[in-house]
Amino acid sequence: MAASRPVSMKDVARHAGVSVGTVSNVLNRRDIVSADRRERVEQAIRELGYVRNDAARQLKVGHSRTVGAIVLDSGNPFYTQLVGGIEAAAEASGLAVIAGGTNNREQRERLYLSLFEEQRVRGILLASTGGTAELIDSIRRRGTPVVLVESERNAADGSSVSVDDIAGGEIAVRHLASLGRRRIGVVAARQDLRQVADRLRGARRAAADAGIEIEVLEAEDLTVLAGRHVGEKVVERSRAERPDAVFCVNDLLAVGVLQAFAFRHQVAVPEEIALVGYDDIAFASSTVVPLTSVSQPSDLMGRTALALLEEEIADRDAPHRHVSFRPELVERESTTG
Repeated sequence: MAASRPVSMKDVARHAGVSVGTVSNVLNRRDIVSADRRERVEQAIRELGYVRNDAARQLKVGHSRTVGAIVLDSGNPFYTQLVGGIEAAAEASGLAVIAGGTNNREQRERLYLSLFEEQRVRGILLASTGGTAELIDSIRRRGTPVVLVESERNAADGSSVSVDDIAGGEIAVRHLASLGRRRIGVVAARQDLRQVADRLRGARRAAADAGIEIEVLEAEDLTVLAGRHVGEKVVERSRAERPDAVFCVNDLLAVGVLQAFAFRHQVAVPEEIALVGYDDIAFASSTVVPLTSVSQPSDLMGRTALALLEEEIADRDAPHRHVSFRPELVERESTTG
């Protein structure tokens, strides 16, 4: 059986006994339509089940009420909180948000960028893998503004918002060194990502200032499972060969390491090994040992990114801006006991 065709504006006009122009005015400029005609049109819409074709309308008027948001890992609660900030700010501006995660893959990032441009979104907010600069510039030149999140690209290229991740890595290792820990391991993966590289750079800088060296413990990915595998390898070492502190470049890794340490109470945290994560995700305070973490203002970053995007939409010739936040350490029992 063939599917019935969608209800059109002409169908609504015929059912309500008005012109197509009146239906259009009810949908877009309802204040200029008399109450009687407005009610007839709205009743026809309800009875026929009419759904407006916003995609066609956007092509006609040249703009959309939709913003595209692309994040590195939609399974990471940090990005969930970031998108939540974007959505809250968008709602206040009468905008909708379509979000997608790239799983740290450049190919998927390119796909989302192209799809969002084809859909004529109002603008794009992007946490980038770092390999799509040329495509981003092309999209901007064709008229779709792109604001980078977690990026410190030159402001001449476009607006962006980020956190000082070098400072964040320094804060974490400086804290551990202040507790008298001298054998510090750093759990890291995907060092090709700017965020990870900067956190590791800051960790090394703080270690050098404290006169100690760090050991980089390579993980397969930035996930809980990958962190657990690293933690299991640490547990297999003799007590004398284990680090006495561990800094993980995100909280998911830290949760996995903590799981490995807590299994059968093999490693006491923080008595034997102090542990610090990064991002201060929502459940960092409710892990088996509440996690000390370097906090990023994820919600505020999302809101700020949307504000920068709206500035670019309002005035394409306005100077680009870069907003940088400084991370803060949130101390909990994984280091303070």
